[in-house]
Amino acid sequence: MPASHRGAGNQRDIPGGRRKLKPNPEPMQFTYQKLTKQEINDLPLRRYDGPIHVVASLNNANRAIDALLKENVIGFDTETRPAFRQDEAYLPSILQLAGHDAVYIFQLNKVGLCESILRILSNPDIIKCGVGLHRDLADLMQLSPFNPEAVIDLGTAARRADVPHHGLRGLTALFLGFRISKQASTTNWSAKELSIKQITYAATDAWVGRELYFKFKDEQLL
Repeated sequence: MPASHRGAGNQRDIPGGRRKLKPNPEPMQFTYQKLTKQEINDLPLRRYDGPIHVVASLNNANRAIDALLKENVIGFDTETRPAFRQDEAYLPSILQLAGHDAVYIFQLNKVGLCESILRILSNPDIIKCGVGLHRDLADLMQLSPFNPEAVIDLGTAARRADVPHHGLRGLTALFLGFRISKQASTTNWSAKELSIKQITYAATDAWVGRELYFKFKDEQLL
C-alpha cells in the first residue's frame, strides 16, 4: 500500500540533500543542494502499489469523480502520445488523478474531457497538484475549454524557493528519498489497452505529485 504523506517523506542521508543553515531569530531556513544523476540513481526505486482504476467509460468516469469529489488534495498529471517528428503534435491521451486511497487513470480517447472531470478541474475547494501543470492544463483546454481552479504547480513553487530541482524525478529524490522510473514516458499512451507498465508508471507520477504537496507543506514551501 502507498505510504502516507509523512511516511513517504522520510529523507535518507544522501550527498547533496537538504542542508540546514544556522538558525536566525526568524523561522529556520534551509538551503538545498542539487543531487547528481548518480546520487539519484543510487536511491531505491519505488512505484505506486495501491489500487489503480483505469477509466474507459462515461459511467465509470462518473463513479470515479464521485469518489474524488470527497478529496481535499488530488495528485494530477497527464500523459501524451510521443511525437518523433517536428510536424507531429498530440493532445493528452490520459489524465491521472490520485486521491488518498486510489489513483484513477482516465483514457481521454474513450471518455473525453467529460463534464464530470471538469467538475474536479474547475473546483476551487479541491487542490490539484503536480509538476509541469501549466502545459498540461493548456493542452487539456484544447480538448474542452474550462477554468482551472486550485491548481498548484510544485515545479514553480520549487523555483520560487530556490530549490535546484524542478522536475518530478529530481524533486522526488530530494524530498522523498527515492527515485521513480521514467522508462514508460515515450510509449504509446493512445493505445486502446494500456500495459501494466504504463498503468503503474502513470499512477506513480500522480501519486508522487500528491506526496510532494504534503512534503512541501511540511517544509513551508507553499
